Amino acid sequence: MNTSSEPDWALLRVFLAVAHCGSLTGAAQELGSSQPTLSRQVSLLEAQVGNALFERTRRGLRLTEAGAALLAPAQRMQEHAREWSVAAAGRSTSLAGSVRITASEIVSAFVLPRVLCTLQQAHPEIQIELVASNTVENLLERDADIALRMLRPTQSALVARKLTELPLGLYAHRDYLAAHGKPSVATMQQHRWIGYDRSDQMLRGFRAAGYNVKREFFGFRCDNQIVAWQAVLAGLGIGVGMERVARQAGDLVRVLREVKVPSLPLWITAHREVRGTPRLKLVFDALSQALSRA
Repeated sequence: MNTSSEPDWALLRVFLAVAHCGSLTGAAQELGSSQPTLSRQVSLLEAQVGNALFERTRRGLRLTEAGAALLAPAQRMQEHAREWSVAAAGRSTSLAGSVRITASEIVSAFVLPRVLCTLQQAHPEIQIELVASNTVENLLERDADIALRMLRPTQSALVARKLTELPLGLYAHRDYLAAHGKPSVATMQQHRWIGYDRSDQMLRGFRAAGYNVKREFFGFRCDNQIVAWQAVLAGLGIGVGMERVARQAGDLVRVLREVKVPSLPLWITAHREVRGTPRLKLVFDALSQALSRA
């Protein structure tokens, strides 16, 4: 490798992604690229270095000795790049531009649209990018500017504010109740329930409430929370939902009030330094105010 030349950060970013994921396929998903493109970029970097950086194993790609030696310096470059990005964002004073928000599928689909509509009417110059995902996006890596999550972040570099508690309840469509009757604790097993497929979140929730149900308890299962909620709206069975979301559907009836379903805490988080950016601060404060009124 020509030591006098500056390293290509784009290639080092690919190198880090492949090292982290252990495969070209995983790295391509992480970077939003394609496997052939990443393969060419890795080959180009290896040609510049003059050594192979990865070796193939049965479990995927593993760093060679030369690749392992470059990992720590590349990670330090990544940290400096993030610091530069945060510092640059902090110096921006214009409201015009994009703000990237991440929230759960349900919050993104049923709670945020009305809030964002009000925000857009007041500040049309701000563009919103919404990542509807139940995974925890890494704010430190700038995967998002602002996150709405059901848990408090632990990283000291993030500022967090608890907005509210989101009450949950058990709901069924009035047509389902007309056909199957109103459920009671004694007849719960006789009804069709809507739950998640691979996720055990619903199972843990029921067990925490004192009901040791198994996966087969749920006659309809889907891990996509929007699809599961649409199944409740369609009358497929009884499901768990947020009170504020259920109120938007006039044909839903709350059932089994004696079953205590724990509420969900709602936290808003952002990188501590980017709170100094007027655009981000405005959106952060607007979301905080609107969602705190729940």
